[in-house]
Amino acid sequence: MVEQLKPRYSVNWISKLAEIPQLSWDALAMPLKTPFLEWEWLNNLETSGSATGKNGWLPNHLTIWRDRNLIAAAPLYLKGHSYGEFVFDHQWAELSDRLGVRYYPKLLGMTPFTPAEGYRFLIAPGEDEDEITAMMLHEIDAFCNKNRISGCHFLYVDPEWRPVLERHGFATWQHHSFVWENLGFNTFDDYLTLFNANQRRNIKRERKAVEKAGLQLQTLTGDSIPHSLFPLMYDFYADTCDKFGWWGSKYLTKRFFEQLHSHYRHRVLFVAAYSEQDNRQPLGMSFCLFKEDKLYGRYWGSFQEIDCLHFDACYYSPIEWGIANGIKLFDPGAGGRHKKRRGFPATPNHSLHRFYNLRLDQILRSYISEVNELEQQEIDAINAELPFTKEK
Repeated sequence: MVEQLKPRYSVNWISKLAEIPQLSWDALAMPLKTPFLEWEWLNNLETSGSATGKNGWLPNHLTIWRDRNLIAAAPLYLKGHSYGEFVFDHQWAELSDRLGVRYYPKLLGMTPFTPAEGYRFLIAPGEDEDEITAMMLHEIDAFCNKNRISGCHFLYVDPEWRPVLERHGFATWQHHSFVWENLGFNTFDDYLTLFNANQRRNIKRERKAVEKAGLQLQTLTGDSIPHSLFPLMYDFYADTCDKFGWWGSKYLTKRFFEQLHSHYRHRVLFVAAYSEQDNRQPLGMSFCLFKEDKLYGRYWGSFQEIDCLHFDACYYSPIEWGIANGIKLFDPGAGGRHKKRRGFPATPNHSLHRFYNLRLDQILRSYISEVNELEQQEIDAINAELPFTKEK
């Protein structure tokens, strides 16, 4: 009888995604529903100077190899603060300080600055997911304990992945986003039937206001996007962030937007507002990404205050494009004050947490169920006020 040799695994912690061949990484990332774990997006964040140790996002990616083949990976970052995460854990940081526990640095799994559901470990098809996941978590625990890291946190996780981590002892914290779902709409008018009569009139009025301002909105994707619009999108993004001051969340560099053109424009949707008098350069623009049947709103800006342009460029035109192109879910990005009245119900998302300090971990597990119950009550209250027809 021939003895069967065990696979030879090796573990590497990687400080730059560029150290990993793109084809090897994308063999794991391309089958996933989210575009935000693909090599080009994550590498661009690093090489553009957007996600770096200097900015409090030190790349520290975990990779598992069999011989020379990459079979699993986890995009991870050592965080020196909680900015750019959109999961507000400052209360845990304050509690840690009162307990005399150092909260930062922490180990974080998410795509930087991207509050969009879909994070998970990247594992090659055909591998034993439970075995590889256990191996990766063992390495993460060992790394955190060795380096006195306070905790490991995975944000905006893939719903199908969440129970896997719960079985390994991670605590779930519920939050919410605002997500539009295509309920079998074939046209924009079908979407309007979702609303009560008053809100239908309001949406039509808002789109009409953009027309009256002498603007035409164009949806541009892939090779149809002029190169010049990528750096211009940075200008719009930066202007919008500056208007909100400290809350503006300006994390991305101009280089990040410029580099999108070379290898990632196939995922990009721009909604550009051109004046009827001058169609050479848009007055405002929104930036979305898409993959298969999912659309993600990211950033927007306008150099002029134009009534209702934000609503059309960020919600209505992407929805209209999405209906025409088979989109089933549209996550328009962070925030929700405007979204809930435009057909974006509050939708649960979840983060996963493990603290390595016993007292902090006990407090988390004692109260997280109550926190989640309150969050669910907030979701229910928001959705009870949606301006839909009663039969919806």
